[in-house]
Amino acid sequence: MNFQPTRRQWLGWTAAALAGMPGFALAQSWPTKAVNLIVPFPAGGGTDAFARPLGAQFTRLTGKSLVIDNRGGAGGTLGAGIAAKAPNDGYTLFMGGVHHSIAPSMYPRLDYDLEKDFVPLILVASVPQVLVVNPKRVTGNFQDFLRQVKAQPGKINYASAGGGTSHHLAGELFKQQTKTFITHIPYRGAGPALNDLIAGNVDVMFDGLGSSAGHIKGGRIKALMVSGAKRNPAFPDVPCAAELGLPDYNVTTWYGIWAPRGTPADAQKAAIDDIRRAIQTDEAKAVWAAQGAEFPDLAGPAFDAFVKAEIQKWAQVVKASGAKLD
Repeated sequence: MNFQPTRRQWLGWTAAALAGMPGFALAQSWPTKAVNLIVPFPAGGGTDAFARPLGAQFTRLTGKSLVIDNRGGAGGTLGAGIAAKAPNDGYTLFMGGVHHSIAPSMYPRLDYDLEKDFVPLILVASVPQVLVVNPKRVTGNFQDFLRQVKAQPGKINYASAGGGTSHHLAGELFKQQTKTFITHIPYRGAGPALNDLIAGNVDVMFDGLGSSAGHIKGGRIKALMVSGAKRNPAFPDVPCAAELGLPDYNVTTWYGIWAPRGTPADAQKAAIDDIRRAIQTDEAKAVWAAQGAEFPDLAGPAFDAFVKAEIQKWAQVVKASGAKLD
């Protein structure tokens, strides 16, 4: 007697065989539910400018939500501490950045260790720092601004996302290289700092281009300089630091994603793959380009090496500038 399997049996056997294949099993294992992404700054800042478009594309591609969880405070270190203690089941990720490579040199005590408590997943965006001003409080071009700063030390103030952030260190490095003094005013994130700059409550900000881009285009703030040796394609009319006589002023704001140490390897790999796919969609590429950002696509060990190099680099800047928490 010949056995003729039914269509349902064939489908069942096929599914079982596919489930035994590594790629298929991985795809089915993560994510099976919403993923929480801790962003250690208030809404409206540079991290948010990339986290939310990433979240939208991740959700569209995977069918599972990437929930943005803003936990601002202490220059991004409060949220980092919360993320370090989160469950390592693969459903909590952490989106930090350059600020977190600076923090070990600025904060005498941290309740987390970036290198020991986290697994680096992927570097998602890199943007140059930009010097922006409230056009009603600071008029003219970069040379006019520099003359005013030199003539009236301490009168001009600059906002930052908090002590020990790249905004703070970018200002300290500027003061060091121009031999000027500008008063530092720290906030609890780039969003609140930008809001006060736009409102005219502060004069200047050294910001990541990602969070300032829309406000520059809208005329609410004015860009006087982008850091580095070349102009940014998204803002070709804004001069770069090198052409303004500051060849060594090169500050880049970058953002990356980590997982708590102990997160399963298959979840790590799946997260890297899904995040990469989300950033490479046409919709995300358009957002990155509009904000003058690049997608470096450094993942795993390459991202880990990059972070280690940044920690060493900023330790030297902190020591040379004498920067302290206000």
